[in-house]
Order: sequence, then C-alpha cells, then structure tokens
Amino acid sequence: MKANVKTLSEITQEATRLLYKELGITNTVRFLNQFRAGYGNYTEEREQLFADMSLDDILSQIKQMRKK
Repeated sequence: MKANVKTLSEITQEATRLLYKELGITNTVRFLNQFRAGYGNYTEEREQLFADMSLDDILSQIKQMRKK
C-alpha cells in the first residue's frame, strides 16, 4: 500500500477550501488570522506604553472607555 503524501501547500489549500465551505469567508479569515506571525516586541511596547501608569490608572481608563 502506498501513502498519498500531499505537499504542505496542497494541504493548506484543501483546508482553506473546507473551512470556507463550512464557516464562510469571514469566519475562515478570522480563524486563520489567529495563526499569523506578529512582529515587534509586545513586552517592551507595553512597558513603554504604560510606564507612568499604575494598575488602578489602567483599570480606570478601561472603565471610562467602556462607558462611551
């Protein structure tokens, strides 16, 4: 018995077609975006962004934004 080995590209195309068929284009794109590689250093960016803020400051800001 011989195994039918597909290339990674073929598997990706088939999986994308199946997802699209079952989930629709919007949900397929949302699902696939989970696995995109990001860029930058989130830890450093977060430290710079919130450097002068306490946890209470951050929580207060979130609550204010939710009210809008």
